[in-house]
Amino acid sequence: MAAPNLAIRLHFEPVRSLAYTSVGSGYMGVGTAISNPARQFFVQNLTDVTLMFSFDGVNDHFPLPANGFFLDDITSNKTQQGGFWLAEGTRLYVKEVGTPSSGSVYFTVAYGTDN
Repeated sequence: MAAPNLAIRLHFEPVRSLAYTSVGSGYMGVGTAISNPARQFFVQNLTDVTLMFSFDGVNDHFPLPANGFFLDDITSNKTQQGGFWLAEGTRLYVKEVGTPSSGSVYFTVAYGTDN
């Protein structure tokens, strides 16, 4: 019997972004929903003000200060069968806390496969 392949290859989806001119008082989606279950994700607020972020477009989940970031290594050290992920189809949303006058928001997602 062959040993199971426990190696996981990390892949990145194309970065999603939203320019400061599209950030308003209500939640706006940062690009499209993710296409794969995410093992890692990186949110960057490269605007000049604090912004609020949400994973459902309704509830406030976390703020990020100007030029701040949030990096979440959800489950990069688990096998394909173990751990938990940010679900495929999840979308990130952002809204104003202050009114931005420059910059963009970026959402980077990494997922794993065994090939």
